[in-house]
Amino acid sequence: MKLSQVAAQLYTLREQCQTAADLAVTARKLREIGYTAVQVSSVGPIPEEEIVAIMRGEGLTICATHEAGNVILDETERVITRLQKLGCRLTAYPWPQGVDFTDPAQVRTLARKLDAAGAKLREAGLVLGYHNHAIEFVRCEGRLALELIYELTDPRNIVGEIDTYWIQYGGGDVVEWCRKLRGRLPFIHLKDYCFTPANQPTYCEIGSGTLPFARIIAEAEAGGCEWFIVEQDTCPGDPFESLAKSFAYIRQNLAKG
Repeated sequence: MKLSQVAAQLYTLREQCQTAADLAVTARKLREIGYTAVQVSSVGPIPEEEIVAIMRGEGLTICATHEAGNVILDETERVITRLQKLGCRLTAYPWPQGVDFTDPAQVRTLARKLDAAGAKLREAGLVLGYHNHAIEFVRCEGRLALELIYELTDPRNIVGEIDTYWIQYGGGDVVEWCRKLRGRLPFIHLKDYCFTPANQPTYCEIGSGTLPFARIIAEAEAGGCEWFIVEQDTCPGDPFESLAKSFAYIRQNLAKG
């Protein structure tokens, strides 16, 4: 993994990305930390052209986005138009709102809709991924619901955007999931996992938790992963400081240059 493949997920900085002025400050701070790419997510109602201008002005590539799940499934053309305006090829379905993953019918319906939306994006030269949480780590038709989603969708239409924290939280093996999705994992969320003194799992900066990132990155890279996106849902203090700490660890211990 090269340092130029490391991106920051703007969801981590969602409170600092609600206006164009704030987004510009955020972009500048990220570039000062060393990031050269971002995933656009939870940004305020800022025109795509303005987002592009801000990022380009700071030397930041828009490597991917998250779009609202209902829009991806029901108004796919809107997503295609937005990605084209942003000059971005990758997006992901971020959250399975209202899906009961113990119900095979609901999982199959979700997979069918995802596959149809992914086919439309593929026809436009774009790529749709599935972003997991822990909720998919329940049994459905004899295997994990997350496994069923990937079985029921065409690899050409749906790829993985696995989230390392949530796989661990759900009881999965992150390295094994990178192996399962070889050739189907163009982007990955790097998010570390640790416990509080009260014995509760929580997010932490890369290198501060328990996940074996050297092995995770090696397996993901071997399978063709293009973007390694740092995300921290909540931070103990300033989120810029958390992203800086994660970037410093990656630069010193994981990146090749």
